[in-house]
Amino acid sequence: MIVRPIGVVDSGLGGLSVWQTLVRHLPEESYLYFGDSGYCPYGSRTVDDILRRVTRIVDFLVEKQCKIVVVACNAITAASIDVLRKNYPVPFVGMEPAIKPASIHTRTGVVGVLATERTLKGKLFSDTRSKYAANVQVIEKAANGLVEKVESLDFDSDSTMQLLNRYIQPMLAENIDHLVLGCTHYPFLQASIRKIVGDGVTVVNPAPAVAQRTSVVLGERKLRHATGEPAGRSIFYTTGDTEKMKHMLLSIEAADCEVLPISL
Repeated sequence: MIVRPIGVVDSGLGGLSVWQTLVRHLPEESYLYFGDSGYCPYGSRTVDDILRRVTRIVDFLVEKQCKIVVVACNAITAASIDVLRKNYPVPFVGMEPAIKPASIHTRTGVVGVLATERTLKGKLFSDTRSKYAANVQVIEKAANGLVEKVESLDFDSDSTMQLLNRYIQPMLAENIDHLVLGCTHYPFLQASIRKIVGDGVTVVNPAPAVAQRTSVVLGERKLRHATGEPAGRSIFYTTGDTEKMKHMLLSIEAADCEVLPISL
Protein backbone atom coordinates (compact mmCIF):
# COMPACT_ATOMS: atom_id res chain seq x y z
CA MET A 1 0.00 0.00 0.00
CA ILE A 2 1.33 3.43 -0.99
CA VAL A 3 1.46 5.90 1.92
CA ARG A 4 0.42 9.27 0.54
CA PRO A 5 1.77 12.17 2.63
CA ILE A 6 0.21 15.42 3.72
CA GLY A 7 1.92 18.27 1.88
CA VAL A 8 2.78 21.37 3.88
CA VAL A 9 4.00 24.50 2.09
CA ASP A 10 5.35 27.75 3.53
CA SER A 11 7.48 30.67 2.41
CA GLY A 12 10.23 29.34 4.67
CA LEU A 13 10.61 28.05 8.21
CA GLY A 14 7.45 29.53 9.73
CA GLY A 15 5.16 26.74 8.61
CA LEU A 16 7.08 24.37 10.86
CA SER A 17 4.88 25.79 13.64
CA VAL A 18 1.90 24.38 11.75
CA TRP A 19 3.65 21.10 10.88
CA GLN A 20 4.46 20.61 14.57
CA THR A 21 0.79 21.03 15.49
CA LEU A 22 -0.35 18.74 12.67
CA VAL A 23 1.93 15.98 13.94
CA ARG A 24 0.49 16.32 17.45
CA HIS A 25 -3.07 16.00 16.09
CA LEU A 26 -2.35 13.42 13.38
CA PRO A 27 0.77 11.47 14.44
CA GLU A 28 -0.02 8.49 12.24
CA GLU A 29 0.23 10.57 9.04
CA SER A 30 3.33 11.13 6.90
CA TYR A 31 4.33 14.65 5.87
CA LEU A 32 6.22 16.34 3.07
CA TYR A 33 7.20 19.88 4.04
CA PHE A 34 8.35 22.46 1.48
CA GLY A 35 9.92 25.66 2.82
CA ASP A 36 10.69 28.25 0.14
CA SER A 37 13.33 30.08 2.19
CA GLY A 38 15.33 30.94 -0.90
CA TYR A 39 12.49 33.26 -1.99
CA CYS A 40 11.37 34.40 1.47
CA PRO A 41 9.76 36.71 2.53
CA TYR A 42 6.50 36.48 0.60
CA GLY A 43 4.66 39.14 2.59
CA SER A 44 5.69 42.03 0.33
CA ARG A 45 5.55 40.12 -2.99
CA THR A 46 2.85 40.69 -5.59
CA VAL A 47 0.01 38.23 -6.05
CA ASP A 48 1.39 37.23 -9.45
CA ASP A 49 4.84 36.54 -7.99
CA ILE A 50 3.35 34.36 -5.26
CA LEU A 51 1.13 32.46 -7.71
CA ARG A 52 4.09 31.66 -9.97
CA ARG A 53 6.14 30.28 -7.10
CA VAL A 54 3.34 28.38 -5.40
CA THR A 55 2.15 26.74 -8.62
CA ARG A 56 5.61 25.24 -9.12
CA ILE A 57 5.74 24.07 -5.52
CA VAL A 58 2.28 22.51 -5.59
CA ASP A 59 3.13 20.77 -8.87
CA PHE A 60 6.05 19.20 -7.02
CA LEU A 61 3.88 18.16 -4.05
CA VAL A 62 1.28 16.61 -6.35
CA GLU A 63 4.02 14.71 -8.21
CA LYS A 64 5.07 13.34 -4.81
CA GLN A 65 1.49 12.02 -4.41
CA CYS A 66 0.46 14.33 -1.57
CA LYS A 67 -3.20 13.62 -0.77
CA ILE A 68 -3.91 17.07 0.71
CA VAL A 69 -1.93 20.30 0.85
CA VAL A 70 -1.84 22.50 3.93
CA VAL A 71 -0.92 26.04 2.93
CA ALA A 72 0.89 26.93 6.13
CA CYS A 73 1.42 30.57 5.21
CA ASN A 74 -1.03 33.43 5.55
CA ALA A 75 0.42 35.39 2.63
CA ILE A 76 0.24 32.40 0.27
CA THR A 77 -3.29 31.62 1.42
CA ALA A 78 -4.42 35.20 0.84
CA ALA A 79 -2.88 35.36 -2.62
CA SER A 80 -3.56 31.92 -4.05
CA ILE A 81 -5.89 29.56 -2.16
CA ASP A 82 -8.89 30.12 -4.47
CA VAL A 83 -6.78 29.57 -7.59
CA LEU A 84 -5.18 26.44 -6.15
CA ARG A 85 -8.55 24.93 -5.29
CA LYS A 86 -9.78 25.51 -8.84
CA ASN A 87 -6.71 24.12 -10.58
CA TYR A 88 -5.75 21.00 -8.61
CA PRO A 89 -7.65 17.81 -7.74
CA VAL A 90 -6.32 17.56 -4.18
CA PRO A 91 -7.98 19.42 -1.29
CA PHE A 92 -6.30 22.45 0.27
CA VAL A 93 -6.43 23.77 3.83
CA GLY A 94 -5.30 27.36 4.25
CA MET A 95 -4.60 29.77 7.06
CA GLU A 96 -7.52 31.91 8.16
CA PRO A 97 -6.79 34.94 10.34
CA ALA A 98 -7.95 33.96 13.83
CA ILE A 99 -10.06 37.07 14.28
CA LYS A 100 -13.19 35.07 15.13
CA PRO A 101 -12.03 33.59 18.49
CA ALA A 102 -10.35 36.86 19.45
CA SER A 103 -13.54 38.82 18.70
CA ILE A 104 -15.74 36.37 20.58
CA HIS A 105 -13.62 36.34 23.73
CA THR A 106 -12.39 39.94 23.93
CA ARG A 107 -13.28 41.73 27.15
CA THR A 108 -12.09 45.20 26.15
CA GLY A 109 -13.58 45.13 22.64
CA VAL A 110 -10.15 45.74 21.12
CA VAL A 111 -7.99 43.07 19.45
CA GLY A 112 -4.65 43.33 17.70
CA VAL A 113 -3.52 41.57 14.54
CA LEU A 114 0.16 41.17 13.75
CA ALA A 115 0.62 40.08 10.13
CA THR A 116 2.48 40.71 6.88
CA GLU A 117 1.49 43.42 4.44
CA ARG A 118 0.21 40.89 1.88
CA THR A 119 -2.06 39.20 4.44
CA LEU A 120 -3.58 42.46 5.66
CA LYS A 121 -4.25 43.62 2.09
CA GLY A 122 -5.88 40.35 1.07
CA LYS A 123 -9.57 39.76 0.47
CA LEU A 124 -9.59 36.83 2.92
CA PHE A 125 -8.53 39.06 5.80
CA SER A 126 -11.00 41.77 4.81
CA ASP A 127 -13.88 39.29 4.55
CA THR A 128 -12.98 37.60 7.85
CA ARG A 129 -12.76 40.92 9.64
CA SER A 130 -16.11 42.08 8.24
CA LYS A 131 -17.81 38.80 9.14
CA TYR A 132 -16.56 38.32 12.68
CA ALA A 133 -15.29 41.66 13.96
CA ALA A 134 -17.95 44.15 12.90
CA ASN A 135 -18.52 45.20 16.52
CA VAL A 136 -14.89 45.00 17.62
CA GLN A 137 -12.03 47.44 17.16
CA VAL A 138 -9.21 45.73 15.27
CA ILE A 139 -5.72 47.22 15.43
CA GLU A 140 -3.63 45.99 12.49
CA LYS A 141 0.16 46.12 12.22
CA ALA A 142 2.16 45.06 9.18
CA ALA A 143 5.16 43.66 11.02
CA ASN A 144 7.91 44.16 8.45
CA GLY A 145 11.16 42.44 9.37
CA LEU A 146 9.87 39.76 11.73
CA VAL A 147 9.81 37.00 9.12
CA GLU A 148 13.45 37.72 8.34
CA LYS A 149 14.28 37.52 12.05
CA VAL A 150 12.77 34.05 12.30
CA GLU A 151 14.43 32.91 9.06
CA SER A 152 17.78 33.93 10.56
CA LEU A 153 16.90 32.09 13.82
CA ASP A 154 16.96 35.36 15.76
CA PHE A 155 14.08 35.07 18.23
CA ASP A 156 15.08 37.31 21.13
CA SER A 157 18.02 39.58 20.33
CA ASP A 158 17.87 43.25 21.26
CA SER A 159 17.01 44.20 17.68
CA THR A 160 14.20 41.62 17.57
CA MET A 161 12.78 42.89 20.84
CA GLN A 162 12.96 46.48 19.53
CA LEU A 163 10.98 45.48 16.43
CA LEU A 164 8.36 43.64 18.48
CA ASN A 165 8.01 46.59 20.84
CA ARG A 166 7.60 48.97 17.89
CA TYR A 167 4.61 46.97 16.63
CA ILE A 168 3.04 45.79 19.88
CA GLN A 169 3.33 48.77 22.23
CA PRO A 170 0.91 50.95 20.18
CA MET A 171 -1.60 48.08 20.33
CA LEU A 172 -1.23 47.83 24.10
CA ALA A 173 -1.80 51.58 24.29
CA GLU A 174 -5.17 50.97 22.56
CA ASN A 175 -6.08 48.41 25.27
CA ILE A 176 -6.01 45.19 23.25
CA ASP A 177 -6.62 42.02 25.24
CA HIS A 178 -6.08 39.56 22.36
CA LEU A 179 -3.18 39.52 19.90
CA VAL A 180 -3.72 37.44 16.76
CA LEU A 181 -0.59 36.02 15.14
CA GLY A 182 -1.33 36.44 11.45
CA CYS A 183 1.84 34.81 10.14
CA THR A 184 3.07 31.28 10.79
CA HIS A 185 6.58 32.57 11.50
CA TYR A 186 5.39 34.54 14.52
CA PRO A 187 4.72 31.63 16.94
CA PHE A 188 8.49 31.18 17.08
CA LEU A 189 8.59 34.66 18.62
CA GLN A 190 5.87 33.87 21.14
CA ALA A 191 8.18 33.78 24.18
CA SER A 192 9.49 37.23 23.29
CA ILE A 193 5.99 38.52 22.59
CA ARG A 194 4.83 37.23 25.97
CA LYS A 195 7.56 39.27 27.68
CA ILE A 196 6.04 42.40 26.14
CA VAL A 197 2.31 41.75 26.53
CA GLY A 198 2.39 40.04 29.93
CA ASP A 199 -0.38 37.83 31.23
CA GLY A 200 -3.24 40.20 30.47
CA VAL A 201 -3.22 39.61 26.71
CA THR A 202 -4.22 36.33 25.06
CA VAL A 203 -1.89 35.44 22.18
CA VAL A 204 -3.87 33.60 19.49
CA ASN A 205 -2.04 31.03 17.36
CA PRO A 206 -4.26 29.67 14.53
CA ALA A 207 -2.27 26.44 14.05
CA PRO A 208 -4.52 24.20 16.23
CA ALA A 209 -7.59 25.25 14.22
CA VAL A 210 -5.75 24.45 10.98
CA ALA A 211 -4.80 21.00 12.27
CA GLN A 212 -8.39 20.35 13.29
CA ARG A 213 -9.67 21.42 9.87
CA THR A 214 -7.11 19.18 8.17
CA SER A 215 -8.35 16.23 10.23
CA VAL A 216 -11.95 16.97 9.24
CA VAL A 217 -11.16 17.24 5.52
CA LEU A 218 -9.16 14.01 5.57
CA GLY A 219 -12.12 12.28 7.22
CA GLU A 220 -14.63 13.71 4.76
CA ARG A 221 -12.52 12.62 1.78
CA LYS A 222 -11.75 9.21 3.35
CA LEU A 223 -8.04 9.97 3.16
CA ARG A 224 -7.10 9.32 6.78
CA HIS A 225 -4.24 6.92 7.44
CA ALA A 226 -5.42 3.98 9.51
CA THR A 227 -5.57 4.78 13.21
CA GLY A 228 -3.28 2.54 15.23
CA GLU A 229 -0.73 2.25 12.45
CA PRO A 230 2.89 3.18 13.26
CA ALA A 231 3.67 6.89 13.32
CA GLY A 232 4.35 8.36 9.92
CA ARG A 233 7.57 9.99 8.75
CA SER A 234 8.34 13.54 7.66
CA ILE A 235 10.61 14.73 4.89
CA PHE A 236 11.62 18.38 4.61
CA TYR A 237 12.65 20.25 1.47
CA THR A 238 14.07 23.76 1.44
CA THR A 239 15.24 26.17 -1.24
CA GLY A 240 17.33 27.83 1.47
CA ASP A 241 19.93 26.75 4.01
CA THR A 242 19.44 23.12 5.09
CA GLU A 243 21.44 23.72 8.27
CA LYS A 244 19.06 26.48 9.36
CA MET A 245 16.09 24.19 8.84
CA LYS A 246 17.83 21.42 10.81
CA HIS A 247 18.54 23.89 13.61
CA MET A 248 14.91 25.02 13.68
CA LEU A 249 13.71 21.41 13.80
CA LEU A 250 16.12 20.73 16.65
CA SER A 251 14.73 23.75 18.52
CA ILE A 252 11.23 22.26 18.39
CA GLU A 253 12.54 18.83 19.45
CA ALA A 254 12.21 17.26 16.01
CA ALA A 255 15.73 15.94 15.60
CA ASP A 256 16.85 13.23 13.16
CA CYS A 257 14.56 14.48 10.39
CA GLU A 258 15.53 14.21 6.73
CA VAL A 259 16.18 17.69 5.31
CA LEU A 260 16.87 17.94 1.59
CA PRO A 261 17.92 20.90 -0.59
CA ILE A 262 15.84 21.66 -3.69
CA SER A 263 15.83 24.16 -6.51
CA LEU A 264 12.61 25.09 -8.27
